[in-house]
Amino acid sequence: MTAPRHGVVLLAAGGSKRLGQAKQLLEFGGETLVHHAARLALATAPQDAVLVLGAHADAVLAGVATLALRPVQCADWERGMGTSLRAGLAALSPDCAGALVLLCDQPDLGAAHLHALVAAWSLDPARAAASAYAGVLGVPALLPRAWFADLAALDGDRGARDLLRQRAADVHAIACAPLSRDIDVPADLHARASSLGPGNQQE
Repeated sequence: MTAPRHGVVLLAAGGSKRLGQAKQLLEFGGETLVHHAARLALATAPQDAVLVLGAHADAVLAGVATLALRPVQCADWERGMGTSLRAGLAALSPDCAGALVLLCDQPDLGAAHLHALVAAWSLDPARAAASAYAGVLGVPALLPRAWFADLAALDGDRGARDLLRQRAADVHAIACAPLSRDIDVPADLHARASSLGPGNQQE
């Protein structure tokens, strides 16, 4: 029996309005957040990988030009994460039995955690495998194809977290406390200023 294969949906369309600059292009340790997330996601050996673009699309795409991601333009990205997720899932190859969904605002994400998500899902691909941090189930998460239709029905700024909460009994929770430290507002950025690369302060 052939093992199920997953795809990657990297959500990189947001406008980062609360931060005031493109979080996808911030550098930590000499690597942009979008490149960091993409590199780790591709290391899980996905069947397919798509990058959902919206704001700052040209610059974000240029930042991952050396990586094997298919760009997907989300025309209505300004409506929120739900629309970006829908665009990414719709573009994913039908050969993918699940989708590893990631964001670009978790600088503490590591390869081991993504591999743990894939391993947990592979053992029971009818269920999801999601990150557990700050008392919630969230992304990165590997979501089974059977969930795609319900995820596509999400609108506006509602992402996968709502469905993960509703279906918690069908989710393998993989703890990763550091993921609670994301980059969302200027205070988050200032708290990590010492680890930013040169030339990436807000202009």
